[in-house]
Amino acid sequence: MGKTLNIHPATTLDYRRLAEARLPRFLFDYIDGGANDERTLASNVDDFSRILIKQRVLTNVDHLDTSTTIAGAPADMPVVLAPVGMAGLFGRRGEVQGVRVANAKNIPFTLSTVGICPLEEIKAASAQPFWFQLYMIRDRGVIRELLERAMANGCTTLVFTVDLPMPGMRHRDTRNGMLSNALKAKLGKAWQLGTRPGWIWDVGVNGKPHSFGSLAHLVPDPTDLAAYRVWIDKQFDTTVTWKDIEWLRGIWKGRLLLKGIQEVEDAQGAVEVGADGLIVSNHGARQLDSVASSISKLPAIADAVGDKLEVLMDGGVRSGLDVYKAVALGARAVMIGRPWVWAMAGGGEQGLGDLLATFKRELEVAMALSGVTRIADIKRSNIDAMPW
Repeated sequence: MGKTLNIHPATTLDYRRLAEARLPRFLFDYIDGGANDERTLASNVDDFSRILIKQRVLTNVDHLDTSTTIAGAPADMPVVLAPVGMAGLFGRRGEVQGVRVANAKNIPFTLSTVGICPLEEIKAASAQPFWFQLYMIRDRGVIRELLERAMANGCTTLVFTVDLPMPGMRHRDTRNGMLSNALKAKLGKAWQLGTRPGWIWDVGVNGKPHSFGSLAHLVPDPTDLAAYRVWIDKQFDTTVTWKDIEWLRGIWKGRLLLKGIQEVEDAQGAVEVGADGLIVSNHGARQLDSVASSISKLPAIADAVGDKLEVLMDGGVRSGLDVYKAVALGARAVMIGRPWVWAMAGGGEQGLGDLLATFKRELEVAMALSGVTRIADIKRSNIDAMPW
């Protein structure tokens, strides 16, 4: 463990090691794990490594510019901090740390419906508009209330997650007893907490309150994760169809991005209901195992609807090189979830800022060595080989 804690982190995987050393096991596995046997979790990452970039030489790349526009707003690079449930349990007021760093790096931050920090706290901590992510909850009155609060707190972009009619099977959480109130599970979690006294003091004590901030009046304290699971199981709506998205579109007046699109037919459906954009995503491989990686689905969707709405992607992005590849295959930007939480858990705001700086520098190097100077110049022709 000493070597792990004494490393000078440079990459996403370095911060993953630091997060693993500092978080209780059940929390680390919650953010690190995926559905079932985690085959898609591996594919999300591995498929990026199979994409090759064309290296070009003797091109003037003196003035590199990674800036772009995402959801109508300028950004310093095509990266968005994705919504991560319970981020405030991975670092003290974790969502606040995330939005502050995102503001400093001039990229969008997305608050999860089940974030620890409420909309109002993020608004107070932020210097620019942030995004809000929402699930379709059975109680449509709650939906209306959340949308009104999001608009009142300056949110201009809504990320609506469409791939969660019910939670996926995440076996790591079962093994850790995360969702159980049985005595054996409680003792196991207590032992895991006891091995991480730093987390207990920093997050467990000084990171309170530990409620689902934007849902605090509806959801039990997240320390009772079994009760939380009962509430979630009752609220996720298995009856949702495109008609419900049309209803949502009629209420939300800002930009609407649908997150969880994997097939061209569904991408075309997003166009038909008036979405402003979509996010090619398999929910970080946390929902259905044995589906295709997000990056492998991106090119066909971008070709089909990229001229009609904004296409983003998430899943498996671990570096600035991955950002370059996603942009080349048709993404306006990428969302990163695990990387920002690992960096924040392992190194705090400084760690997250440093990781984002590394992403930007990796992106710049990829641009320079492939002969492009602007994000808009990164094209499919800059890719040397694709496995699909």
